[in-house]
Amino acid sequence: MEANLQETEAVDTTLATPIGALEGSALGTQPLLPPATKPNTKWQQIGTQISDFLSNLPDNTVRFFIEYNQPIITVALIVAAIVTLKVVFAVLDSINDIPLIYPTFELIGIGYTTWFVFRYLIQASTRQELAAQIQSIKNEISGSST
Repeated sequence: MEANLQETEAVDTTLATPIGALEGSALGTQPLLPPATKPNTKWQQIGTQISDFLSNLPDNTVRFFIEYNQPIITVALIVAAIVTLKVVFAVLDSINDIPLIYPTFELIGIGYTTWFVFRYLIQASTRQELAAQIQSIKNEISGSST
């Protein structure tokens, strides 16, 4: 077995000329390996593009937020409102599952509705008072003083 082993010669990889692919073959008959100094241009180009993108990422992100500030805020508020509604409905659903709480809240709601109808809706003078209160609340919200 030891007789079959061949010693390999050290090959100088710093040469700029191509090296034969197989030892012992004629130089022009076998394909040649490219010189070691020639880079893989496709992968190098992709790596350069990724490097440029990552180096410009902070500037691009800031520019994006400055340009689309109002739509981003609007989308964030809509998402926050949806999440808030889901949490409120989950809390109310869990409260309604507690025995005697649901009927108690129903009785409170019926009682308040009855009081509101008798207090504000039966007589014309109290309806005018309610309309004046509603108008004053609208003026406070809108900021008008009329």
